[in-house]
Amino acid sequence: MARAIMFQGTSSHVGKSVLVAALGRLLHRDGYRVAPFKAQNMALNAFVTADGGEIGWAQAMQAQACGLKPRVEMNPILLKPSGSSASQVIVKGHPIGTLSASAYHRQHNLSFWPAVEDCWQRLSQEFEIIVIEGAGSPAEVNLADRDIANMRTARLANSPVILVADIDRGGALASLVGTLELLPPEDAARVCGFILNKFRGDKELLQPALAFLEERTGRPVLGVIPYLDALGLPEEDSVSLEETRNRNSPGSGEVHVVVINLPRIANFSDFQSLAEEEDVALDYARHPAELGTPDAIILPGSKNTLEDLAWLQTTGMAAAIASRYREGTPVVGICGGYQMLGQSLKDPAGVESPAGEARGLGLLPVETIFHPAKSTRQVTAKVAAGGIFFAGLQGSPVQGYEIHHGHTRLLDGCHPAFSLEGAGEGAVSADGRCWGTYLHGLFDNDAFRRHFLNVLRQRRGLAPKAGPALSLAARREQAFDRWAWWVRDNVEIERIYHLLGI
Repeated sequence: MARAIMFQGTSSHVGKSVLVAALGRLLHRDGYRVAPFKAQNMALNAFVTADGGEIGWAQAMQAQACGLKPRVEMNPILLKPSGSSASQVIVKGHPIGTLSASAYHRQHNLSFWPAVEDCWQRLSQEFEIIVIEGAGSPAEVNLADRDIANMRTARLANSPVILVADIDRGGALASLVGTLELLPPEDAARVCGFILNKFRGDKELLQPALAFLEERTGRPVLGVIPYLDALGLPEEDSVSLEETRNRNSPGSGEVHVVVINLPRIANFSDFQSLAEEEDVALDYARHPAELGTPDAIILPGSKNTLEDLAWLQTTGMAAAIASRYREGTPVVGICGGYQMLGQSLKDPAGVESPAGEARGLGLLPVETIFHPAKSTRQVTAKVAAGGIFFAGLQGSPVQGYEIHHGHTRLLDGCHPAFSLEGAGEGAVSADGRCWGTYLHGLFDNDAFRRHFLNVLRQRRGLAPKAGPALSLAARREQAFDRWAWWVRDNVEIERIYHLLGI
């Protein structure tokens, strides 16, 4: 059976996901067979495994850090918020329905525990070490008896726990002490130390606080990790997008791309590769005044397309996008964003929303009908369209993955963007300036991404730019190593290895 160690947090967005990735990478580099695990994740950034299962994007990222292909066992339960305090529930990679928060926690979540146990057993028989990520806080006293993501998982794995706090937010010491004191004694006994993450400042000035924390709790501070800018790994939580809003000046980027920050934005990890390009300034806009005059507007995926479409229309964002398009700005839609660009959207079975039917933005002559069956698969398509964004790439392969309900039908006036298994995929307007696709991860294709950006450069009168010397995959590997070494240099890695018994 595998050895295990677990990172739990005082709250969400403290850095648990990337700490799992860092320790996984260090163990992998040291020659151990190591895998990540998160019993229950709530996230709208999702990934599709090779066998068509859906898991949290963070666990896919952690798997890559460990040198593995992502698997559904790494994230048995995925909750995808769909609005109105409800979430689509994914169990072992497959959707089983949509439940309200109340129904899930009061009636259902413990019934999914056998799935967690099964996935844990499978991984623990195959790997030497499993690095576990908790969810939110283990000290939510109103949910503690039914929480399957934190201490119940630690007990299953017989795992020591390292408690993580985000010191950049303030109140980190109080959060650590308070969390520990709210835990039942048997669970508190599992906490073997603390990590303070995202530190900005003079560590010497922090020493009295660290000494107080250790004396008060009897646990060691295992590390204070300085804030590392430009980590090079996409964030898991949409709360991170708040840090990028209201930055509509292109800054050092010659090409300005704006992604619409929908209330239920999904898979915004699609755009990390654009943000990493030196000639790109990537912003997220929530209000019409934040759009500015970008070189391109992207409508991203959504977990509730009809409700986000209604939000676009009531906030004036839909009119602003249409206005920019009439003025010449290209508009791109990915997955739910592609559906919103069409003429109409129909959901007769109430798959995503009780709204039933809505008019789209009308920028693409397509119509979408939602169906209960969900398409989740990895695909390789070929560029099929011409026009300004696709000319010269016809026949070139692109890889991606699909996560969507429903089917989109092309009407007169547009052509498929790609060919996939003998059929058309996506759509391109007659003028070529508006296009959409169901393919997540499209901009992770190096040649396609650079071609897209060079078209935007040429439209601004700039010379095309050669792609980076390293592929995106190679740069991600470098980012994993850089982050792992950063963590190693700022935590007591020998003590953490000792907790693992290695």
